[in-house]
Parts: sequence; structure tokens; C-alpha cells
Amino acid sequence: MKKDFYEILGISKSASEAEIKKAYRKKAIEFHPDKNPGNKEAEENFKAAAEAYEVLSDPQKKAKYDQYGHQAFDGAGGFGGGHGGMNMEDIFSQFGDIFGGAFGGSFGGNSGGQRRMKGSNLRIKVKLTLEEVANGVEKKVKVKRKVQAPGVSYKTCSTCNGQGQVMRVTNTILGRMQSASTCPTCGGSGQILDKKPANADAQGMLLEDETVSIKIPAGVVDGMQLKVSNKGNDAPGNGVPGDLIVAIEEAEHEFLKREGENLHFDLYISFAEAALGVSKDIDAVNGKVRIKLEEGIQSGKILRLKGKGIPSLNGYGTGDLLVHINVWTPKTLNKEQKQFFENNLTNENFIPQPEKSDKSFFEKVKDMFS
Repeated sequence: MKKDFYEILGISKSASEAEIKKAYRKKAIEFHPDKNPGNKEAEENFKAAAEAYEVLSDPQKKAKYDQYGHQAFDGAGGFGGGHGGMNMEDIFSQFGDIFGGAFGGSFGGNSGGQRRMKGSNLRIKVKLTLEEVANGVEKKVKVKRKVQAPGVSYKTCSTCNGQGQVMRVTNTILGRMQSASTCPTCGGSGQILDKKPANADAQGMLLEDETVSIKIPAGVVDGMQLKVSNKGNDAPGNGVPGDLIVAIEEAEHEFLKREGENLHFDLYISFAEAALGVSKDIDAVNGKVRIKLEEGIQSGKILRLKGKGIPSLNGYGTGDLLVHINVWTPKTLNKEQKQFFENNLTNENFIPQPEKSDKSFFEKVKDMFS
């Protein structure tokens, strides 16, 4: 089972933003590859700390994690779900500034102390049917992304000497203070344009269409964001591409209503069907399911079909399909039908005789949410 993000950083759920950042910096320095060369365990701990910080440092992601746990991000958010598949450059480019001057000012130990700039992210929405949510799906989408133009070349920025940052020394009442800021010439990339093709923009980029394949796992929820690494915009020079952020939008189903991993279906039957019993076909996410209703079934009864709901995103099983029985009362009757019911008004079989085991509406609702 995946370790809790708060436990990874050694903090409580009430930790402030500053405390989260401080805890991550401590862990990242402890397990940094430059301090632990060739140590696979340290590398995994380094990635785990980065993944935890990536979620807990973002107020919206933190709120989702506090509510849903890893289910909100595994296989989707963070660094593509599971720190084992994370790209070290991804971590270095996103969180390089957290170290300040540690490790020679280079987060990630890039040769020559240069920082690799990351391209901007792209965002799209993908609408899924309930069947696609339940079974998982691979979607192919066309995105417009900036890529380096053929023939473009870059050279080292002379202002920052390829560092991406410039150091400033100012005199204060406390003495001389040194601070680092993004290089105004290269924008932090460490490189500037050398040769620009005629059809490229000011950064040497072209806008191109690309078809991207997105593997969407079963069990995603509306509003969840997936990340496709390196499918955002390219960065100038030797930078790394940004990511494609995919927001999930769940289309409303005609008959089924989703509640977490469970599904609800309203089944309407006639008086005659309720009295005599009947077999009915129910629409489920994997096709139709036939159920048999017993004689004398009561309106309000809930039938639970195990494992016919939505799979857990964490792989902890599948939800259920709850079938709500509703006995339909006809709004108009012909003379013969009216006579039949009038003749049976005092018949004891037609007089309500609820058993003690029959639960009230409120008890049924309580059971559903317990």
C-alpha cells in the first residue's frame, strides 16, 4: 500500500505551507542523488518526497488528497501516478529553486551548474461516458503545441553564463546581502536564440498539431486531472517540454447515477409485476444484467448487485449496483379495473401489513450511507 504523503514528509495534516516546504527541503537534501550516488533506495525516497510535496504544496490538490487520499491522484495526478515512474529532470525543473544555493546552485547536478528550463503546460478537457469510466479507455486527442523549429540554434546566455539566474549584492543596514533572481535576458533558460528560421517565433518555436494518446484508468472521477509527461510546449534550448494536463469530465448517464464507486438504478414495475414476481433486464456499465424479482416485492426495496459498479482507482475492488424498486401506480383506470380494486378494498391481502423486519425509508437511507 502506498505510503501517506504526510508521513513521507514527517508532518501533520495541520502543517502550514512554510512547514511543508521546509520538511520537503530537508528530505530532498537528505536523499539528493548528489549525496547518495548509486543508492536506489535514496533515489526512491527522493522521488516520494517530491511527489508528496507536489500535492501538499498545492492547496487544491491538498484538499483533494485530504478528502480522497491517493485515490484522487494515483494513476493520474502528481507525476503521472506513482513516484516509480517519475522523471528526475521533472523534479529538478519544477522544484529547483527550493534549494537556493545548495549543491552549487544546481538542483539536479546538471553539468556546468546549468538549470534546465521547463516548457509551459497545456490543458485540455476529455469527456467520458460512464462505461468508459468503469472500464478505462485510451483516448487520442489532437493538441496544438509549441516545438523547436527545424534549424533553430541557441547559445549560452552571456548575462548569466548559462546559469539562468543572476546574483545581486545589495548593501543593507545588516550588511551586504546576496540574492538570486531569474536572468532577465534568457528568462531562466540559460540560453538565448542564435539562429532563428524565418517561420519561427521570437523563441525559435513553431505551433504544430500532434495526436497524443492518453491512457485513462478505470475509476477516475469528474474533475480529476491526469498528466501526460513531456506533451506540453517545448522549452528553448536544452530545456525539457512541459506536460499535458487532462481534466476529466464525466457525462451524465441516461439511467445510472454514480455515487463514488456505487451505481444506482431506479426500476419501475407495475402492481401486477410486484404481486406475481417478474424477471427484468437492468442496464449496467458492462451490459445488461437480468434479475428476478420475488412475488410480493415491496416498493422501496433495494437490491444490491455485488461488483456491478465502478472499479476502485486504487485497485481495491469494485463497487455495487443498487436497484431501487418502485411500484408504479396507474393514474387512470377503466371501469373493469376500478371494479377489481373496489372489490378488494377490504381483502386482507390488499391491506398493508408491514413486518417488523421491513425498514423505513429513513433506515434505508441510513444503510446506504453507512
